[in-house]
Amino acid sequence: MTRILVVDDEPQILRALRINLRARRYDVEVAATGAAALKAAASHPPDLVVLDLGLPDLDGIEVIRGLRGWTTVPIIVLSGRAGSEDKVAALDAGADDYVTKPFGVDELLARIRAVTRRLGAGTEAASASVRVGRHTVDLADHVVTRDDGMEVKLTPTQWGVLEKLLRNPGKLVSQRQLLHDVWGPEYQNETNYLRQYMAQLRRKLEDDPARPRHLITEPGMGYRFRP
Repeated sequence: MTRILVVDDEPQILRALRINLRARRYDVEVAATGAAALKAAASHPPDLVVLDLGLPDLDGIEVIRGLRGWTTVPIIVLSGRAGSEDKVAALDAGADDYVTKPFGVDELLARIRAVTRRLGAGTEAASASVRVGRHTVDLADHVVTRDDGMEVKLTPTQWGVLEKLLRNPGKLVSQRQLLHDVWGPEYQNETNYLRQYMAQLRRKLEDDPARPRHLITEPGMGYRFRP
């Protein structure tokens, strides 16, 4: 049974999520403060954390950093902060996804299902071939083959961007993370690079580059590979 730690200082949200998640056979633990969340996670490590950023004792970003000091557990952030700067800060600190309040329970449950699917698929994706539309991407040999047998050529930088997304199926990868991992730590603001390379990858891999189904843009935040 998947164990979820829900962290929020609003009692009605804790109650609603506890009821809805338990009804779907998740094992649920709740915490109302950042300190309680870190203690609960250390005592009984969860499989997934749902975390509000606006906590009374610690900022949610600090809780994320505290968790990331020792665990790679997936973290879905909840917050009333709608600005993209807060979202990017959470993602850069180590969050896996972001849901803005007010949110629908169905949306959050869908995000949780996506993350738990990724937990099962992540190890396989790290070493296996991945399907992107009508293409097979061999991550080990760096080969992309269309269903008709023709090979699709990618530049090293295109490979870097694509591989980062494919090794994190379903996960929102921030712009800053992509720039850091593909171009280097000195690249912080060159988001135009990402737009150009994502457009190139879509032309090569998507059936309709103008309406991508697999290489998805999250405006102002980053990109996501949707299997």
